[in-house]
Amino acid sequence: MTAESLTAEQVMSRILVAVRPDESPLMAWELMRRAGVHHLPVVDGRHVLGILTREQLAASWSGGPEEQSSRQVRTLLRREHKPLIRPDTPLVRVAAVMLDTGCDAVPVLSDDGLIGMVTVRDVLSAVAGRIRPAEGPGQVVTGMFHLEPVLPHENR
Repeated sequence: MTAESLTAEQVMSRILVAVRPDESPLMAWELMRRAGVHHLPVVDGRHVLGILTREQLAASWSGGPEEQSSRQVRTLLRREHKPLIRPDTPLVRVAAVMLDTGCDAVPVLSDDGLIGMVTVRDVLSAVAGRIRPAEGPGQVVTGMFHLEPVLPHENR
């Protein structure tokens, strides 16, 4: 199978770690760290509100754990329009969309909502012939664990 004949659905990452918009940047960072990902879909159910990148998180970081745990991820999402693609979008079109918009991860949506995400790594793997097209539904995982920051006590 050549890269030209592949679709988004055949190369997309199917098991996604996602975060809800009311979670903290601290939670988002820990999810990215534990899952080893650089992109985190921000979802409300299966509706995609945006993609949070490791770079966005790092650029917005200020203060310590207490400040980070009191903020919400939704405040970090950029207001500009981000591309969304359908499962049957040809891979060459996905690559063009990524280049044209400067995005290195694009959510894949069906009529039911988010089913996967195509990253630059997925595109490169397909072009290099190192991907085996997968079949079956995607899975979006939120709330793998719950973090509660431990804050220092004031001496009295």
